[in-house]
Amino acid sequence: MTADPTRSEGPEPRAAAGLSRAVERDLTARVRSAQRRWRSPGVSAGVVREGDLIWTAHIGAARLGHVADRAESTEGTEGSIAATDSTQFMIGSVTKTFTALVVMALRDEGRLSLDDPLDAHVPGTRHARLQLRQMLAHASGLQREPIGNIWESLSAPEREAFLVGVEEAEQVLPAHHAFHYSNLAYGLLGQVVERVTGQQWETVVRERVLDPLGMARTGLVPTDDRAHGYQIDPWAGTAREEPLFTLNATAPLGGLWSTVADMARYAAYLADPDDRVVRPETIDEMCRPLIMTDVDGWTGAYGLGFGMGRRGDRVFVGHGGAMPGYLTGLRVRRRDKTGAIVFANATSGAEPLALATDLVEAVVDAEPPIEPVWVPEQPRPELAELLGQWWSEGSPIIFFVRDGELWSRLTDDPLSETRFAPEGPDRYRAAAGRERGEVLQVVRAADGTVAKLYFATYAVTRRPLAFADLVGGGDER
Repeated sequence: MTADPTRSEGPEPRAAAGLSRAVERDLTARVRSAQRRWRSPGVSAGVVREGDLIWTAHIGAARLGHVADRAESTEGTEGSIAATDSTQFMIGSVTKTFTALVVMALRDEGRLSLDDPLDAHVPGTRHARLQLRQMLAHASGLQREPIGNIWESLSAPEREAFLVGVEEAEQVLPAHHAFHYSNLAYGLLGQVVERVTGQQWETVVRERVLDPLGMARTGLVPTDDRAHGYQIDPWAGTAREEPLFTLNATAPLGGLWSTVADMARYAAYLADPDDRVVRPETIDEMCRPLIMTDVDGWTGAYGLGFGMGRRGDRVFVGHGGAMPGYLTGLRVRRRDKTGAIVFANATSGAEPLALATDLVEAVVDAEPPIEPVWVPEQPRPELAELLGQWWSEGSPIIFFVRDGELWSRLTDDPLSETRFAPEGPDRYRAAAGRERGEVLQVVRAADGTVAKLYFATYAVTRRPLAFADLVGGGDER
């Protein structure tokens, strides 16, 4: 489906709004340096903060001049065309995050389960026992690519040929044995989407993700004003235009085209989601690590469709993409509601995922988010008896109110915070934090006062008790 350039794209991006001149200059210098170092004909980048596209840069050319056909090298840059915020680039494997989103939307509606075996939706396959969750997280062990050397021929199979090839494909590792990136798995997830909905994969993505987010310039078929992709000769430095690659049935693994403006809308949604696509809690679930990608350094992980990268104490989510002539990097620091998108119209040599991370860090370091003003809490008399210091397993645990809700924290562990939601009389459920999902039960004495608590079945008492005291039935208050 070709994106219609006449459709509304929403508000125009605000170039450099809210950034100091020093930060603007720093970001621009980073992109210019990368374009020259990578020897990419063009590099386009944008930064999002708190829902707005606050800065963009387009260095070099989206289309080089003097390229008569794909077999000739460039003679110069005369007649070259620069990119804009609306220029389309092929985003490659960033497409997988869109496939994952529609799978999760169908899960939220009860139309499938992440624990479903593949056979529940693609019956008769030799890979029947693989679960959708494993495939989303690249933990299924399926071989990396579809059958048929498509990266040499640039000829991707249609649906029937793709499914025939699946029966020749191997599960090269046991499920959950190790992270093993699988384009094939995401091609199959696209088939699951089509069979559950009865619609084409792109139609589902457009209706459930692109249209709700206003991504009118994103789709499988580029417009005529797209960026051209090139391979740069490593010694001569000349550029050769790459052919277009139509992915057919394998489109769910990497076939979308998009723009800086559209991907900025996407990054803003990931940073601070609402209900337009899936529940915010579902985005949180997708961005939690399920499998490490580098077991030695522990700097990379993968969740349900999204990758994670760690630098120091910061974790960034997103994805990279690579197609002939195009490299893409999407990175979001969700806690700071800041993200970046980087495109390079080169087959190799560029590192847009690293640059996107650099841009986010540069903004957060130079202009950290401003915390909201604290205001006193409204009285919560129903929580009064639960607040203050308690003890469990000989260690202190405090209960307190934040933003009108009950929280707990081990006094010596700032990462132990847990938020509770009421579930019934004297019963709470941990809704977020370390002990998410566990029950907090209030136990009352005969006079109606709180005698003790049970949290995840552990006794919680007002004074420190040994296990021997609990077994002996001592005074728990």
